[in-house]
Amino acid sequence: MSATIPTLAIARTPAAPPAAPATGEGEKLRRIFAESDEASLRRGPLRAIFRGDLRYADRLEPFLTEAYEEGERQALVDNLRALGTVDRAKLSAVDRIAYDVFKADNERDLRGFAPEIRRIGDVLPINHFQGFQTFYPEFASGQGAAPFKTTLDYDNNLKRNAEYGRVVDRMIARAREGMARGITPPKLVVRNVIEQLDNLLGAPLEKSLFYAPVVTFPDAVPAADRTRLTQAYTVQVRDVLNPAHRRLRDFLQTEYLPKARDTVGLSALPGGAALYDYLIESSTTLPMKAEEVHALGLSEVKRILAEMEAQKGRAGFAGTLPEFFTLLRTDPRFQPKTAEEVAAGYQAIGKRVDARVREQFALTPKTPLEIRPVPAFREKSDAAGSYQQGTPDGTRPGVFYYNTYDLKNRYLWGMETLYLHEAVPGHHFQISLAQENASLPAFMRFGGNTAFVEGWALYAESLYPELGVETDPYQRMGGLSDEMLRAMRLVVDTGIHAKGWGRDQAIKYMLDNSPMPESDATAEVERYIAIPGQALAYKIGQLTILRLKAQAKAQLGARFDPRAFHAAVLDTGALPMPVLERKLADWMAGQK
Repeated sequence: MSATIPTLAIARTPAAPPAAPATGEGEKLRRIFAESDEASLRRGPLRAIFRGDLRYADRLEPFLTEAYEEGERQALVDNLRALGTVDRAKLSAVDRIAYDVFKADNERDLRGFAPEIRRIGDVLPINHFQGFQTFYPEFASGQGAAPFKTTLDYDNNLKRNAEYGRVVDRMIARAREGMARGITPPKLVVRNVIEQLDNLLGAPLEKSLFYAPVVTFPDAVPAADRTRLTQAYTVQVRDVLNPAHRRLRDFLQTEYLPKARDTVGLSALPGGAALYDYLIESSTTLPMKAEEVHALGLSEVKRILAEMEAQKGRAGFAGTLPEFFTLLRTDPRFQPKTAEEVAAGYQAIGKRVDARVREQFALTPKTPLEIRPVPAFREKSDAAGSYQQGTPDGTRPGVFYYNTYDLKNRYLWGMETLYLHEAVPGHHFQISLAQENASLPAFMRFGGNTAFVEGWALYAESLYPELGVETDPYQRMGGLSDEMLRAMRLVVDTGIHAKGWGRDQAIKYMLDNSPMPESDATAEVERYIAIPGQALAYKIGQLTILRLKAQAKAQLGARFDPRAFHAAVLDTGALPMPVLERKLADWMAGQK
């Protein structure tokens, strides 16, 4: 829950080239953006590395230190102070959008540094979904964003790894501080992290993710350097990294787990309700309250259940909807036999979508897309699918990760909708198009908010008819199941953190209202417990985009062009929902 440690989703991406010259207030605004971005890269080497900027690649952010956190807070204050010197009325239409996004993002992030928020968030640095230990091992493995092309890249990684070991110790110190205050995560979160660490520590040294970069070398690394680096990595894994993980694992098992709480919701913590209110707004970019979100979720669940009934009829199934769910979960024809079958299936889906996608999108990314399995060490607690952005110059592709853990529960009927969400035209399109747009200031190219990013990806699933997928009732049930998941999140997340729901109650609700397997429902519920509020953004964002599309169709009639609408939504990066609404209203007026 701590905002001090980035995850793949937070560590955005690279230094933007200068925007087109502006004059007057626009020039001042762009200068503020450029100075803010440069300062952000200096403070955040990981942010720079994700963007292909290696000037600070020999270090990590000093996470979990007061100096680092105060620097991040002061940067927000400085950004807003500088923005206050700009006369918004004298800006161009595009610059006004940028002004509004910058203001909204900085104000929202600054509220996260309020004492009542930090009191809890700062001392909960470890969870199984966004803890630094879930991100960094793959980052340093040669398969993540960190480059391993030259001797310098390898040496820089050694320096970052050493700092990672120190971050792990600071995680322990912060957790102890939380114990002293009576602020701890739920026991199930701690157990999940222990299991992740056991997986990392269980591999022999030569199979460690941290050792992986020296298993093979690029041609640019000379033989003498290879010998030195292999020895250095061997010593570091054995004497620094494995001991750091062992210290964390032993602390969690012997000290933290016995003190961790049995409750799962934020409302069980003093001040938890105020923190949850902030997390709802932070995720949705809207000042919604838990009760409102919960009611919206119940309404969406009811609507989607009716659509599922219709698909059950199309499939010719005579039983009840729960019985149809059981069929979808248990019939062997829906269960892949091998991981290779899943890989081939996603490749085939990608080709089908590519054949139709330009009917809906005039604006498409240049960044290539790769399809890969989730790394084994985190597959048990990972989502069914995820996306990691590439670099704007295409040197690192975007990656769609699919999960083959518990293979019999990775149903074939869920593959098409998952691809639309995580890959094309979902995350890969939205994130890549923003990054590739060099006319945008860097914070719009590489920043964003969950409501837009995940709302767009869920909206992308709704394009299944136009893209020629989900043509049979079983694949369509997969699409409805995915949408149902996002609707249930509104109910379950708020149920857990504002209404006192327990873990088992939340899992049962999800199984009663969808065909998802118990393993997925369990992972989802434990995710909401670990990172409250984040999962609310998907449905809120999707409903906003769908509502704006309906307005555009109603206003423009026969002149409505989905390619133009999608370009208007995507061509300025991930906007807060209020800013998106203003932009689309202006766009509709212009189309008339």
